[in-house]
Amino acid sequence: MAYYRRIRDMREDHDLTQRQVAAILQMPQPQYNRYEQGLRDVPTTVLIKLADLYETSTDYLLGRTNRAEMIK
Repeated sequence: MAYYRRIRDMREDHDLTQRQVAAILQMPQPQYNRYEQGLRDVPTTVLIKLADLYETSTDYLLGRTNRAEMIK
């Protein structure tokens, strides 16, 4: 699975809109939309914020593992 699909799926699983996630990330919604569409690579800082928001790992968001929960 491409990582941009996974970040979209996580947003939808958390019942958030693109506008809400963009506000949390302090960016315009069209910019966030480009990440979900795979038109732009997600910067590392944004990827970390998304992992924190969804309480998962960056590896999960990037598709390096299918284990969604963080190991504590």
